Amino acid sequence: MTKVQIRFRLQKPLDDFLLARLSDTSALYGIQRVKVDPSLDGLMVEYDATRLRPAEVEAALTGAGIPVEAA
Repeated sequence: MTKVQIRFRLQKPLDDFLLARLSDTSALYGIQRVKVDPSLDGLMVEYDATRLRPAEVEAALTGAGIPVEAA
């Protein structure tokens, strides 16, 4: 397992619905942790690079409705 962290910028603030959707993304095989930046304008995602690529992590977030773009 190769743990990698990637940062994403949020395109809009997270509301309660998006926070719930965000917690669902950690159920994706290979994503270990999702942390909201203290400034609330970005996310740090820790994932297994042997299972996922950065584009797949971004696709999982956007597929869950989280408005992100690669930082």
